[in-house]
Amino acid sequence: MARSLVFLFLTVVGANVWAAPTLTIYTYPSFVSEWGPGPAIKEAFQNQCDCTLNFVALDSSVAILHRLRLEGESTQADLVLGLDASIMADARKTGLLTAHGIDTSPLALPITWKDDIFVPYDWGYFAFVYDTEQLAEPPSSLEALINAPDDLKIILQDPRTSTPGLGFLLWMRHVYGEQAPQKWQALQDNILTITKGWSEAYFSLFMNGEAPMVLSYSTSPAYHMAVDNTERYQAVAFDEGHYLQVELAARVRTSEHPELARQFLEFMLTPAFQAAIPLKNVMYPATDLGEQLPDVFERLIDPPQTLYFEPDAVAEGRKQWIDEWLNATAR
Repeated sequence: MARSLVFLFLTVVGANVWAAPTLTIYTYPSFVSEWGPGPAIKEAFQNQCDCTLNFVALDSSVAILHRLRLEGESTQADLVLGLDASIMADARKTGLLTAHGIDTSPLALPITWKDDIFVPYDWGYFAFVYDTEQLAEPPSSLEALINAPDDLKIILQDPRTSTPGLGFLLWMRHVYGEQAPQKWQALQDNILTITKGWSEAYFSLFMNGEAPMVLSYSTSPAYHMAVDNTERYQAVAFDEGHYLQVELAARVRTSEHPELARQFLEFMLTPAFQAAIPLKNVMYPATDLGEQLPDVFERLIDPPQTLYFEPDAVAEGRKQWIDEWLNATAR
């Protein structure tokens, strides 16, 4: 009996000593879904890290920031993956994130990127996707959309809970400046509904034919063309240009595995990670994949102008701009 207890004790101690570390990453649901990039990325990183990757899916990018703030220095997260540039300044102000310490020279973005905390892993343009079987000639500008007949309905997302929703808020503000509140008011009759998040708007409503247009990304048609083998759903290029989204990851300062977290950020910019982005996260990769970029990406719209606010400008103006949106939508 005594020998058995000693053996059990040594077995337990040995298991604890040799247990592989677990790297916990807060992210959003579509990233870790069955059809998202998470499963392939988890397998590829685990094959080289001698560790376990633990993705924790929260409601949205905004929810990741809220969870981090709520947990503070007691957070279990080693990394956050899924913030975007529009909430980057607020994330930095938490003081909970730390320098990435990696070489970001492989980045290939539409804008110059220099930041010591946040590492981009993909990017895309916000755009309206339309159903060609419901709408033969979609509006080709924001102005045309705002002045469209009332029976042309669109589906939007809430800028308080959704990064596409916030992206459209910034898009409107970039194009119309101080005239944005009046333009929001003029758009109201064309809005079928405003959802909490992108998935509800796109999959639950748009794909079920509830409206012919939905706020999404210029890259969304790539999935339909490459995976569904249909050209039914297309994005429309707007004359004013399109607002840019850059998705980001960062290390948490209190992580018990800082070197492993740094290794994951480094891994993010390798082909093993980036090749999973175009058709699984349906965005442009953050590095140049060359011939590995799926051919369907050559058939996507090419916005005539990239619209983008610096993160500090968004942080400064966001509350006022959301209040203007709330006033318009409440009428």
